[in-house]
Amino acid sequence: MLKALFEKQMLELNQNFFRDRKTGKAKSKAGVRMSILFYVFVIVVLLGGFFSAIAVQLSPLIQMGYSWLYLIYISFVSLTFGIFGSVFNTFASLYQAKDNDLLLSLPIPVKYILAVRLMGVYLMGAMYSMVVYVPALIIYYVMGKASILSIPGTILFALLLTVVVLLLSCILGWLVAKINARLRHKSLITVVVSLAFFAVYYMFCMQANQVISNLILNAEATSEQIQRKAYCLYLIGRAAAGTGVPLLGVFVIVAVLFAGTILLLSRSFLTLAMAGRGGKKAVYKEKTVRKLSPDRALLVKEAGHLLSSPTYLLNCALGTVFLVVAGVALLIKMMWLRENLVTIMDGDALVVIAAGVICAMVSMNDITAPSISLEGKNLWLMQSLPVTPWQVLRGKLNLHLLLTEIPVLFCGICAWIVLRPHPLAGIAMVLLPMAYGALCATFGLSMNLCKPNLNWTSETVVVKQSGVIFAVIFGGWALLALIGVLYFLSYEMIPAAGFLFICVAVFAILSILLLRWLKGNGAKKLTEL
Repeated sequence: MLKALFEKQMLELNQNFFRDRKTGKAKSKAGVRMSILFYVFVIVVLLGGFFSAIAVQLSPLIQMGYSWLYLIYISFVSLTFGIFGSVFNTFASLYQAKDNDLLLSLPIPVKYILAVRLMGVYLMGAMYSMVVYVPALIIYYVMGKASILSIPGTILFALLLTVVVLLLSCILGWLVAKINARLRHKSLITVVVSLAFFAVYYMFCMQANQVISNLILNAEATSEQIQRKAYCLYLIGRAAAGTGVPLLGVFVIVAVLFAGTILLLSRSFLTLAMAGRGGKKAVYKEKTVRKLSPDRALLVKEAGHLLSSPTYLLNCALGTVFLVVAGVALLIKMMWLRENLVTIMDGDALVVIAAGVICAMVSMNDITAPSISLEGKNLWLMQSLPVTPWQVLRGKLNLHLLLTEIPVLFCGICAWIVLRPHPLAGIAMVLLPMAYGALCATFGLSMNLCKPNLNWTSETVVVKQSGVIFAVIFGGWALLALIGVLYFLSYEMIPAAGFLFICVAVFAILSILLLRWLKGNGAKKLTEL
């Protein structure tokens, strides 16, 4: 029984290799090979290469005789990456698996279900952590600082590290499950946590080189501080290097923590796995319902769909967050920017660059691009409403413009305050991203009407793997690149303000043409889907 459950869990984890998420059908053998090769390329080449570069930068610590410090840093990065990569998978696979109800209703011991779920979590966390640790360990071996006798110890420590990743992921997943059982706006919390993760990740990437440089330059002082104030870290570093007694101590501690974590999960698994399944009984309360106009009701409906789907919100409306954050950052760094940019670079060039950067952030908003496809098999509900097809399309456009144009205006005004351009250039700098946002909204909706995908099995397929999404995003980037080339070729003949106003006019004309098509043929096409 345990073997059958384990095989089922492995098939569930690897189903993307063997099944097309768009159609739900099995992939061909060639498709399976391509999926596996692509996954291996991303994990081994891209991620492994990135963390190998970090390990190479840290390698002077090995030559300086601070191998344990090198291994501590790599262990911390490995642990962090493993936890971030598997904590939400822990919550989803342990407590929100779709077949939990079915398995719990069968004569299967709960400990078997928990065991196979934990094995899946362990393999996922081990993959993420070892993609960091294994390249660093190979570099450690190549540098010749590991003796033949210590190699088994370093390998054992690596295995213990994967167990620690499992334990911390399970504890954090347990906390997420406890919080999730009491939350009302769960999708919003998911979005906030995801954004926090992205912020931490980008901060790590930006600060990694500086931290590594400081660590190498101050290796002796850091070593003394750790040995004097955090001796346990020094012992962990010695254990990572394969030293017998510290490694034995780490093994015992991990074993005790593992036993305690398993005990905690076994006692709370059923309660958390079934939390919220029945839901509270609805109680009718008489209240006055405010009447909305058709346009406003459609806008509310689109906004509700966006806010209820973390996948849709994170992948198609992230530009709104970036525009607001960029505007605030411009105001905070105002004096530094004026000293280092405004006084060095040409004012016209700065205006064009600022407008281009804002447009690049606008490109991250592609709310309309999957909006028709996301209706899926419920498209008939829209078509049966007492509203015109153009009103339906306009509701989708209005949401995109509302979440794009207001942040663009805010970011553009902040850039104007910092750069202090000529009034005409400043107006053009603000208007260009707004016109570009309107073009992105109409183009995305037009493309989705021409190439809808209504037979998806997961929203992720429409939002992240759709050809329309790629066409809108890369088409927008290509257009911005073309504008940059044209400005470079013509900046001596046309002032920045004139060039930007020409671009604004072109974007406005294209947006109007697309609007006319949406109102006519586009609305007709919607009724025929």
